[in-house]
Formats: sequence, C-alpha cells, structure tokens
Amino acid sequence: MESINSKLNANSARFWWRLPVINRRAWTWEDTNSHIHCGQWWQHAVIYQIFPQSFCDASGDGIGDIKGIIEKLDYIAALGVEAIWLNPIYPSTHEDAGYDVTNLTDVDPRFGYLGDFKRLLELAHLRGLKVILDQVWNHTSSAHPWFQESKKNRSNNKADWYVWADAKPDGSPPNNWISAFTGENAWIWEEEREQFYLANFMPSQPDLNWHHSEMIRTLLNQSQFWLELGVDGFRIDAVNFFVHDRKLRDNPQRGENDAEPDGIAADNPLAKQKFCNSFCRPETLEKLTYVRQLMERYPGTVALGEVTLCEDSIELSGQYVKDNDRLHLAYNSALLEDEPLSAPMLHDIMKKTLKHFPEGGQCWMVGNHDYQRLLSRWTGHKSNEEPYSKEFYRMVIGLLVTLPGALCLYQGDELGLPLGKVPDDIDREDMQDPYGKCMYPKDLGRDGSRTPMPWQSCRSFLGFTSADSSWLPIPDSHKTLAVDIQNEDPDSLLNTWRRMLIWRRAQPAIISGDVVLHDPHPDVFAYTRRYAEQTLLCVFNVSDKATEYPTNFPQEYQQAHTHTLILNQDQFQYQNQHLLLQPYGAVYISHTEV
Repeated sequence: MESINSKLNANSARFWWRLPVINRRAWTWEDTNSHIHCGQWWQHAVIYQIFPQSFCDASGDGIGDIKGIIEKLDYIAALGVEAIWLNPIYPSTHEDAGYDVTNLTDVDPRFGYLGDFKRLLELAHLRGLKVILDQVWNHTSSAHPWFQESKKNRSNNKADWYVWADAKPDGSPPNNWISAFTGENAWIWEEEREQFYLANFMPSQPDLNWHHSEMIRTLLNQSQFWLELGVDGFRIDAVNFFVHDRKLRDNPQRGENDAEPDGIAADNPLAKQKFCNSFCRPETLEKLTYVRQLMERYPGTVALGEVTLCEDSIELSGQYVKDNDRLHLAYNSALLEDEPLSAPMLHDIMKKTLKHFPEGGQCWMVGNHDYQRLLSRWTGHKSNEEPYSKEFYRMVIGLLVTLPGALCLYQGDELGLPLGKVPDDIDREDMQDPYGKCMYPKDLGRDGSRTPMPWQSCRSFLGFTSADSSWLPIPDSHKTLAVDIQNEDPDSLLNTWRRMLIWRRAQPAIISGDVVLHDPHPDVFAYTRRYAEQTLLCVFNVSDKATEYPTNFPQEYQQAHTHTLILNQDQFQYQNQHLLLQPYGAVYISHTEV
C-alpha cells in the first residue's frame, strides 16, 4: 500500500487542517456521545470475556456464578463494550474449567440455573450488551451420555460419533499424534470397546467425529437451543481441531529448518510435529458451512472461532472467515506471542492481516483464559515480571481500540492485573489447571490468568466472594489494582480503557473505516483509518525513547473540523514536518470534511 506521505502530498489542499487547542492528558474530544452504527455489530465489536468462576461470587461458595455477573452488569456496560462472552456455563465434570461438557443445553448448578441465565440475557440486552456463549464442539467429556453409549460396542447408534481406531498389530496406538495437553500420544485405549479413541486435549475429552453428518446435525441442533433463547452468538472453541485425517496418517516431524508453529511453546512435545493430519485439516472449511447455515437462521448473530494452534494462525484464521459461508469472525495468535513488542513487529502483523482478511473478520486477542494476561504479554516465555511502564500499556490500549475489526478484552486486563505466579501466588498443590499440572515446571499453566477479579481493596478476597475461601487464591499484587481504587484514579488503566472505548464508538473511521498502512519505521507504528467524511491518523511510538516521525503536513492548518487526541504526551508537537513523540507517545488527528 502507498505511504501516507504520498497521500498527503496529493491532497494537501483539501486534506489537512487547523488544530484546536491541544488536549493534554485530561482527554477531551468533541461529540463523544454519538454512537456510530455501520454494518453488522460484530464487525467492530469490543467483546468483554468473562471467566464465570472467577468474575463474581453471589452465592458465597467461593466460585463465581451467573448472579454475580448480573450484579456487575452496570460495571461492564460502563466500560463501553458492545458484548460479553461467557466461558462455558454448562454441566461439566469440571476437570478442565467447563470445557469437558456433559450437557450442552443446560446450566451447571455451580453457576446457577437456566432461569438465572435467562435473567442475565434480559438484563444485558436492556443495557445494550450482546451475549455470546462459548460452544465446545470439538469434544465432550468422557462422562457425556453420547460417549458412554459410543464406547459400549462398535454397532450402537452413536458408535461412530467419536473418533475410534484399532490398535496396530503390536497393540500400540494407531499413529504418532500427540495431545496438546499431555504431550503424550493422543490415543486412549478403551477396554470395553477394545479400541483407541482420539483425545487431542485431556484423556477425559474424547474428540467428536466431524466426518459423521448425524453427529454434526445433532450437535448444532442442541446449540440452536441457546439461539432460540436469544443469545447473540457463539465463540467456538478449538475450531481448527474439528476434522482429522480419515486415513489416520502420521504427522510429519518438524525439521530444524521448519518454522515454529503459532500459539504453542517451542518446548511443548506437540510442537515437534507439523499440524496437518491430527487437526488443521483443509476439510474443516467445508464443515464451517453447516455452522454458518445455522447462524443465518438467526439474523444478527455471530460465530467467532478460535484458531490458535497451527502453522500460521493469521493465514489459517483468514481462511475460516473467507466468503459468506464460513465463520463471521476468528481470532488467532498474532498478538499472543511472547516476543517483545516493536513497531516492525506490528507493521508485519498488520500487513499480513490485511492480506489474509481482505473482507474483514479479524478479531484481535491479547490476553485470555488460555494465555498470559495483557500486562504479562511480550515479556518472554515463563516470565512474570513487568518490564514496561504504565505509559507502555496506555499506548497499547490506544493501539488496540483503533485496530480494524473486533477486539476481545479479557476480564481483569482492563485493570492491568499481572499474571498470578506459580508457585508463589498459587501453591503447586493448589493448581487447578490440568494442562499446567501436566506441563509443570516447563509450562506453569493457565491458573495465573484465571485468578478471581479484585473488586474491593479492603474486603476479604477483594470482594470477589463472602466465603472463607475461593477456588483459586488472589495474588497480593492485585489489591492495589482493585476496581474501587482505580475508579477514584482518573489516570488509572481502568479509566483509560473507559475513555478510549467511549471515544472509539464515536469514530466512524474506526467503526467501519478502511486502513492505509504507513511505511515501516524502526520505532513508530502508524496507519490511517478512513470512512466517509472522516480521516483518522493514528501514530504510536512503540519505543521507550523520544523520537521524530516524518509526516508532511501542510505548513498551516486553516480548515476547521480537525481535532487531536494525545496519549503520554505533554503537548502536541510538530516541527520541520515531523511529529515529536515522547516515549510510548500516541497521537490521533481526525479530520471531517463537511
């Protein structure tokens, strides 16, 4: 794409602008109360992810629940997000935080009752919030009635609803496929049926057989139950794992010259293989048509897919949203890597994203329940330290809210919570995460990003629960970051998120604009968003040093309807055709033609 400089030179007579009084850190911007509605809501939504057992406990048993979420709906709405995504709330054995489902059409008693969910849905909608539910379609719990029947013999009604295979002549598993959780062979022997079943995750999570049309039809019919209740969409777990190679061919070994896969640590045994037969199959794209057909029966709903463990997550996730017969949105590992954040890195990610998402459909993800928190991102694998300042994370907020597409914001990341440490904050014997238990100490697991929300700094368990204990401990470092403290601090990360999200909703160029990516720069990441009459220039200094960014503005700014917003800057400075940026400074210049 051509650089912003050439654009400016070509259009300088009409394009740029008289600047108003420069805003300092106090954040003022005109017309922030207007809310632009362009296209489908999900194309530009900020989705607040809720991990129910760690959000708010209203029942007093130490585990978060649906009534607790209801209590905090006003807090969520005040953030300025468009939707909430709930991690699984279904009946489960709870070996894997609800991703081992035993019934897809009910609510687990630990979270409440179906009536509680209906009330949550009603109250969320009254506040203008959409509700997205997690759907676990790759596997069930081994305690699920379907599997209990399937394992009995090879001729029952559900005999082929899961992935079964005979042992090799020597009694060993059918092939070399490795579990993403255990690092061991993904095939589990079932004595009753005298066959192996595939479990790409926990041994108690048998994979469903997406080559079986009746299974797919029944699964999606069950999910339709929630659409009938009025939910606004689904986040679909592990969508690139759905389909396996019917010939059960081995995965090739990863060579020394082969690129590392996305979304997984290099020392995980799974990374030794190329992901091409056990999952990430091209046939998955055909199966997504069934999902899209279901969602099309409920206009305005969205299907958001998780595409993280693969060879190239940006390229693959782009395929999953291509055309109009696949998913609406997909998130990937683009911003989930552990390498330090830099302007060249962001430029490469944006360039690649624009290439593979030409029709949109990208959903950005920085932290969630499966990865590190936002504050612990880009620190290097296994590191729990915070090498960056508040200014850095304020700049990151300003960046995230202007990226094209949707964005998922994980609970607690708006507070800047650091990752809980294992075994300091969480004793080894108190670990809950099965993946962490399997991989410890190579990988500390996911408990550190799943600790309960700190609501009130002076209450026991920081206001999360009134019980004598909570299902996971709360790190001491979270006390000074509690919601009540940050509410009172206008410069807090919480209030930064609020202001930026409210501002974002008033910018047509962000909600529906295209993107012109600027030339690469060693310290600065910049692009322009455009829609209708608005042009919005976004410039970010991704370094800890002051820098100058060449931008050929006209010498004088005479036109009206131009406004600036600055982050981490004492003032707006433009000298000798250069923007002067302080460390981690960000500048936004908006022009509206009238």
